[in-house]
Amino acid sequence: MQKETEIKLRASRETLLALRDHPLLKKRNKSGWQRHELFNQYFDTPARELAQAEVALRLRRDGEQFIQTLKSRGQSVAGLSERNEWDWYLDKAKLDTKKLTDDCWPTSLAELDKKTLKPIFTTDFVREKAEIAWGRGKAKVVIEAALDLGKVSVGKQSEEICELELELRQGEPEALLELAAELAADLALMPCDISKAERGYRLYDTDSYSLSLPAPQLEATMPLDDAFAALAWQLLGNSQRLAEQYRFNGHWKLLAEWLQQLIELRALLSSLGQAAPRATSRELREQLDALIQDWRPRVDAGRDDESVRQTAPEQFAAELAEPRWGLFSLRASLWLLRRGWTAERNTRGNRQGAAELGNWLPRLLGEEAEALQLLRYQQQPEDLAEQRPRMERLLVWLHLARATLELPEADRLYGELGKLYELAGQPLSDELLDARIEQARVVSTVKTWKMLTK
Repeated sequence: MQKETEIKLRASRETLLALRDHPLLKKRNKSGWQRHELFNQYFDTPARELAQAEVALRLRRDGEQFIQTLKSRGQSVAGLSERNEWDWYLDKAKLDTKKLTDDCWPTSLAELDKKTLKPIFTTDFVREKAEIAWGRGKAKVVIEAALDLGKVSVGKQSEEICELELELRQGEPEALLELAAELAADLALMPCDISKAERGYRLYDTDSYSLSLPAPQLEATMPLDDAFAALAWQLLGNSQRLAEQYRFNGHWKLLAEWLQQLIELRALLSSLGQAAPRATSRELREQLDALIQDWRPRVDAGRDDESVRQTAPEQFAAELAEPRWGLFSLRASLWLLRRGWTAERNTRGNRQGAAELGNWLPRLLGEEAEALQLLRYQQQPEDLAEQRPRMERLLVWLHLARATLELPEADRLYGELGKLYELAGQPLSDELLDARIEQARVVSTVKTWKMLTK
């Protein structure tokens, strides 16, 4: 068994050509580009029990060599994947189920009759790969860069494979993100943690692709730094998966959910006070602001305008054809991996970052709730929109961490404040002003709100 650490980056055909001759890769290329035609058959049961156990089983032909591979799902965060992999070299193109022993086979499939494994889909592509190596400080980094072009096929359905895959052979995972970010500075490269196997299953069953990562398990006693990192990784990873799926099927609600992940990530960044000095996150906040400012008006307009929804997939494809989205995703991943918000913060900031979430969060919510001044906006409801950023900061923590609060009616507060937030973003009318006044009154009567503002 070996552990595979890699990052996949969706690209266009033009970008693949540009990568082959990219100055950075050219300078570090130690082997030259080697071409391989890879033919891959994936296996599962008719009920897709392997997919449910988060493993993939394939048989590959590489020239005259046949390789049977079992991969576990492992960890995948914001495009950077770590998974276990077992390879067996075979004499012929026939699945050898005797190789699938207890040391690699999931215990959840212990009772599975391996004779029920059948071909499900194929992924056939041309791979040009090279060994990329350089010195990083006193350490050496070795990465296999692979340019993959081909298709995944299920019956008569197919989808193009066009991606750069960077696999770590020596060095720290951070080096993968550093290289990817440097390449994405002038090329459209979209971090995408959907594997070739997941693409096949998605064609086989369009609902099989998970749109969200598992929610982190937050505890009231965990440090704020750890809670923030866990939530930010989740939001960033979710945004990448939603972008990939919206690119694939163009379903409108996915675009709205993608934007919501960015809004919540932006609110999270701005809520930490001295635990995340503004200078440490300035670049990310500016990039997020630009994305949100461009896409929020489109999403808002599309709620009631079918023509906007119809044109949005083409506009999103144009977004992905430029470096902005991929570069932001990679730089944000690198910043989170390095814990960039902790750089050069003062003693008070370090103390705040180490504070237990259960102690810090009620103080934050109380300060934000007091500053919201609901009584004022019951008298001046026309000005409520100016408080949407503050409400976003309240809502993101109530959404993602309210289970750590020892406060009554936290769920109700999240729901009622969310209604007020939606009203704050709608065009003014007499009916809307009345609705804002009433909803502000409702929020102020929730027990949690009263406790936060007493």
